[in-house]
Amino acid sequence: GMTPEMEKQLEEKMIKAFEKTYILDFNKTESVFTEEVKLDVGKPTSGIAVKMSNAGKKYKNTKEKIEISEEDGLGKEFLVTDSLKKWDWKLENETKKIGNYVCHKAVAVIPVTAEEIAEYEAQKKEKSEGKTTFFSMSEPKEEIITVWYTPEIPVSHGPENYWGLPGLILEASNGSTVFLCSKIVLNPKQKSTVKRPTKGKK
Repeated sequence: GMTPEMEKQLEEKMIKAFEKTYILDFNKTESVFTEEVKLDVGKPTSGIAVKMSNAGKKYKNTKEKIEISEEDGLGKEFLVTDSLKKWDWKLENETKKIGNYVCHKAVAVIPVTAEEIAEYEAQKKEKSEGKTTFFSMSEPKEEIITVWYTPEIPVSHGPENYWGLPGLILEASNGSTVFLCSKIVLNPKQKSTVKRPTKGKK
């Protein structure tokens, strides 16, 4: 029995609840992608309780082709080092403006692996035999990554683990998650240094 206005308000609240803010600090060859620290103000009986939460860092080095992540697992801090994911970008002719920047479209397709197909077929077989499965797996499909990058900022960085284009990625979508740049500060007055994460067990 909701009015369209009430539905719209509820939808906006839901979207806001799932939105997160990230900061991408970068120089020519390095970047650090961090979730913005949030202040959670509680409702205590006296005074103010403030809890600070930070969801780790993802460091990328395009010269050394490595990424280092600070990750939290079951209350323990880990430092995970890996080689940078190689993206097979297909550059397209489409352009659009994001803020003051002209952006070009690029697409990458992540194909379904043989392991994913085998796992899905095994689960399908178990289900047909009447066996109980705890997790229901949907049929694996190829993933299409669409990004918009600007050659006006000629660095090969982007959000999350996206990189490898002749310009900064200002928007990225994998079909379920969208990263959209809302503000760019080039050569900030207060210099931010890009540091490799060091906290956690290797």
